[in-house]
Amino acid sequence: MNKIIESKKDYYPSDFERYLFHEGTLQEGYKLFGSHFLTYNGEEGVRFVVWAPNARSVSVVGDFNHWDGKEHSMDQIENSGIWVLFIKGLEEGQLYKYEIHTPGKEKILKADPYAFYSEIRPNTASVVKRLEGYEWKDKKWMAARNKMDIYHKPMSIYEVHLGTWRQKDNGDFFTYRELADELSDYVADQGFTHVEIMPVMEHPFDKSWGYQITGYYSVSSKYGTPEDFMYLVDLFHQKGIGVILDWVPAHFCKDAHGLAKFDGTPLYEPVDPVKAERPVWGTFNFDYAKPEVVSFLVSNVMFWMDVYHIDGMRVDAVSSMVYLNHDNPLPVPLKNEYGGEENLDAIRFLKQLNEAVFHKYPKALMMAEEATEMPLITAPTDKGGLGFNYKWNMGWTNDILRYMKLEVWERPKHHNLLTFSFFYAFSENFILPFSHDEVVHGKRSLLNKMPGDYWQKFANLRLLYGYFMTHPGKKLLFMGSEFGQFIEWKDEEQLDWLLLEYESHRQLAGYFKSLQKLYKETSCLWRLDHSPEGFEWIDPNNKDQSLLVFMRKGKRKGDYCIIVCNFSSRSFENHKIGVPSLGKYIEIFNSDDKEFGGSGKCNKEPVPVLKKPFHNQRYSMEITVPPLGISIFQKQTKNRKGRVLK
Repeated sequence: MNKIIESKKDYYPSDFERYLFHEGTLQEGYKLFGSHFLTYNGEEGVRFVVWAPNARSVSVVGDFNHWDGKEHSMDQIENSGIWVLFIKGLEEGQLYKYEIHTPGKEKILKADPYAFYSEIRPNTASVVKRLEGYEWKDKKWMAARNKMDIYHKPMSIYEVHLGTWRQKDNGDFFTYRELADELSDYVADQGFTHVEIMPVMEHPFDKSWGYQITGYYSVSSKYGTPEDFMYLVDLFHQKGIGVILDWVPAHFCKDAHGLAKFDGTPLYEPVDPVKAERPVWGTFNFDYAKPEVVSFLVSNVMFWMDVYHIDGMRVDAVSSMVYLNHDNPLPVPLKNEYGGEENLDAIRFLKQLNEAVFHKYPKALMMAEEATEMPLITAPTDKGGLGFNYKWNMGWTNDILRYMKLEVWERPKHHNLLTFSFFYAFSENFILPFSHDEVVHGKRSLLNKMPGDYWQKFANLRLLYGYFMTHPGKKLLFMGSEFGQFIEWKDEEQLDWLLLEYESHRQLAGYFKSLQKLYKETSCLWRLDHSPEGFEWIDPNNKDQSLLVFMRKGKRKGDYCIIVCNFSSRSFENHKIGVPSLGKYIEIFNSDDKEFGGSGKCNKEPVPVLKKPFHNQRYSMEITVPPLGISIFQKQTKNRKGRVLK
């Protein structure tokens, strides 16, 4: 329904709205800027609002006026840099841009920074679009989300690039709506709790994967309409799956129709060209010192959460934001006003962003892709932190993949790569990521990183996934890794689903699905993910045999499991390990089970406990340890009498 306005002054942004925008605290800027339907003096039409403070003049041009800027000149409000115009009779779907006359007397055409929809590439116009009217069916999910204890629940995230998960027979993309049923069913069936979608904000170059954006408020038209995307999110929610979006507030691309030099001058980017340039990526940095840029970015996160019911954001390239010289080789390093390398404006922005998000959405997920040793990324802002509630543990990912690529005979010399993460595992709320970044640009797929012959590659990967699922921290896996994509991500072609015709890949897919089921049903594997009380070493030091033995513990007494990881290709019979209590232990999971393609070195019967202290434990037991395998044990009880594999 159109907003009804009686006077010209009333369709101007209010003094208060403008004040908040220029202060950097406007959190719903998408309701003010851009194109919006309203009724003015009895006439239906569209109001356009744009920020271009250094422009000599601005006009709205489009298919409705032959792209002629003389017809629809905008008014600047009291030298505020905000331009506004109402055009009667416009309809949904009409194309438009802003014709901007720059201080240098050039004429440039720019897409609307706040546009809700865009032309399909390679065309670049904005599209007049309504977003209201979709009938959401996710009330149950939204109500449950408000009560969700995200820290003490299982979290397993499936990272997806929509254009290459599946494609049509001719190579075309499926739309959001066409993908929705199959993708949501698949993610739910595989046991994931969340899906993380690589950026769907409008971007001109497919091979940027969405990380170089022109339309921050515009869902990419290459996959369909806003309503189609709403349907996709809605369906995930109906099936109990949370939706996380990748979001890129570090930089933006230089395409002529985008944000770069928007009014003919550096506007969204810093004025200083050295600070503006991001030479490694060929992009511009955002200028967080400008309050209007802060309002733009904070409003953008609110937009996706308000309008599209998004559950959280994975914030890309946080390291490049908070450090002036991270991934930014310059002849002379940049310094802040105190002589340090921290980007103080970016740090202030991130704190403000997280405070705003959690004030409105206390159960939101705000995840930092941050690769440095900066502390307190997930600490509250009032405790000196950045205010995120999760951080990707990229150090763990680098260490474990470096270790797993070693031949088995090399591993004893590098045993510390397995154990080092526990020195800092509880310093932040961590997510363990096996993301797209690990399987592109010649890095090889996870399966093809594994050493050894064909059988050993699969055994190593099963072991890696077992350690991944039992190590403290929430989980993230890139699409295709769950069934052993053998070739690295091809970023223009769909996943190699034909691999599931081969037994080894089917067995791996079944293994990962079973592992996910075990993870979700075993509370000690996630209840205390972010607390040292949830973890205890039994034997971290057996480098000669490349063995790790540890416990994961829950909140209740007796809620624990014992994990044995063998990173060597040898099996061990009657191997003694320490255990904390008398009774019998049952093996609830073994990656070497023949069902999964293993050799069958399993502990099929309950294992009795010996009254002999070992490994700083009061008791001990002797088990069979499978080659390149992981075994998980729990204390036998009346309710726990057999192994859990399926």
